[in-house]
Amino acid sequence: MTIIQANKEPQQPKSVDIFTIEIIKNALIAIGEEMFLALKRSSKSPIIYESLDYGIGVTDAHGRLISQGNGIPGFIGTLDAAVQRIIEKFDANNIYADDVFILNDPYSGGGTHLSDVCMIRPIFYQHTLVAWTANKAHWTEVGGKDPGSYSADATSIYQEGLQFPGIKVYEKGIANQSLLDLIEANVRLPEMTLGDLKACAASLKVGEQRFLSLIEKYGQETTLTAIDKLLDHGDTMVFEKFKTLPKGDFYAEDIIDEDGMGHGPFVIKVKVTITDEEFICDFTGSSKQALGPINCTMGVLISAAREVFMGVVKPNAAATDGCFRRLRVECPEGTILTAQRPAPVSSYFESMVCAADVIRKALSSAIPDVLTAGQFGSVCTISLSGINPLTKEPFLLVEPLVGGWGANIIKDGESGQFCVGNGETSNIPIEITEERYGVRVERYEFNPDSAGCGEFRGGKGVILEYRVLGDGADISSFFGRGITPTWGTNGGQNGSCNYIAIIDSDGNEKARFSRKSRYPLEKGDLIRLVTGNGGGWGDPLKRSAQSITKDIVNGFISEQEAIEIYQYNQ
Repeated sequence: MTIIQANKEPQQPKSVDIFTIEIIKNALIAIGEEMFLALKRSSKSPIIYESLDYGIGVTDAHGRLISQGNGIPGFIGTLDAAVQRIIEKFDANNIYADDVFILNDPYSGGGTHLSDVCMIRPIFYQHTLVAWTANKAHWTEVGGKDPGSYSADATSIYQEGLQFPGIKVYEKGIANQSLLDLIEANVRLPEMTLGDLKACAASLKVGEQRFLSLIEKYGQETTLTAIDKLLDHGDTMVFEKFKTLPKGDFYAEDIIDEDGMGHGPFVIKVKVTITDEEFICDFTGSSKQALGPINCTMGVLISAAREVFMGVVKPNAAATDGCFRRLRVECPEGTILTAQRPAPVSSYFESMVCAADVIRKALSSAIPDVLTAGQFGSVCTISLSGINPLTKEPFLLVEPLVGGWGANIIKDGESGQFCVGNGETSNIPIEITEERYGVRVERYEFNPDSAGCGEFRGGKGVILEYRVLGDGADISSFFGRGITPTWGTNGGQNGSCNYIAIIDSDGNEKARFSRKSRYPLEKGDLIRLVTGNGGGWGDPLKRSAQSITKDIVNGFISEQEAIEIYQYNQ
């Protein structure tokens, strides 16, 4: 049994007044936000500078998270683990000012999949290591057998791209040119990949400069003592919230339909135990690791639990290591949630999303004012590659899609949102899509499927259509919940499924699938991307006539469906 719990370091005795602590706390938050913007503005990849598929953080010298910029909530448990991995691996005498480390190993250091590359920089003040800056960004290309470096049918990590096991890409400010040459020779879009590497390194430098300015202003001892007290305060906030949480054991399970290789379904089980002092998520009983690439690792599972935990105990608080001292995650090794090398993990997000959702499912009836029915349950990402007929240059579109969130006890679900774990991500604008990639956007609207009805209905997914403008393109898709819809709660109906349809130029449907690798496309084909509605909450017959009428006017449901489902009688 593997048990992971947050680090607890001894605290410094110095007293710092509460006003200084608050100022330093807000300065640390500002550092994370400035680092976030620096990466957004300098990146080469639309999935970074438009979709914002990355996370930023600052840790103390021990690798304890003290600040995180907006971005992917699913990365909340990975940055500190990455720093701690570097601390474990390198002797203190071999870590220098202006070093930058690179790490994407899924099996250590909070790794997710190889496309999510973590870069880490130590911060020294007067020759003393005082903190670290770190980021994790989704690079469009890191090599591997398929464009975009993740595959629906990989059977080994070695098929998924370059692995960086926590090594120096810069030492004392000097680039490791051999490593850069190796990366350039092994990726399909070297200019983009190396541009993202340099952008990630630059954002770390910004964080270092701002942190050192903070120490110069308040002094090393005051700043570091304030950080220790902030970590303790995070625990105090969480402990206070524990007084209001329901106590006991709460159970739930869900399934992942298949692994991209035709195997499945796979069961995800959880027992959530809330005591007066601990929040324990035990995933014992979940399926063994899959042959296909939907596996995730323990670091990812911790992130999934942290994401839900913060949503329950303190959603508006700045996340720090101190906030997670009362969270414990348990799971045997070798499951679909704790895969062992060399299992493939490029579609890890399917297990991660399901793990987070099943915790919410276990608690949704116990905390109905906080949690919702099921969301559309997948990142729903695609990798579309080909030759742009206008520029004659190769293109690679990697894009997550929005869908419907679940309803709760007081309101309808949110429509057209990225899955909860993707957080502050954004659409790639249509104008950029049509300019940079060989497609034309012909439709982008809410999914009119009536699934997810209830006293409060689930949010709406979307339909996005791309017309292929050139020959030789192909698409890989990573849609979960293609067979099993997300769950409704307290009498609410289930949501709908996610899928892709390929339609030829004559309007005939050629194929329909949710998970596929390198499906060949012809000029004129229409790619229809459909994401699901969220689950409903409560008996549909209790929905107000005013809400039903509004849905009919907005095109979310037909009048005939309203009569059949809600017994609507205007």
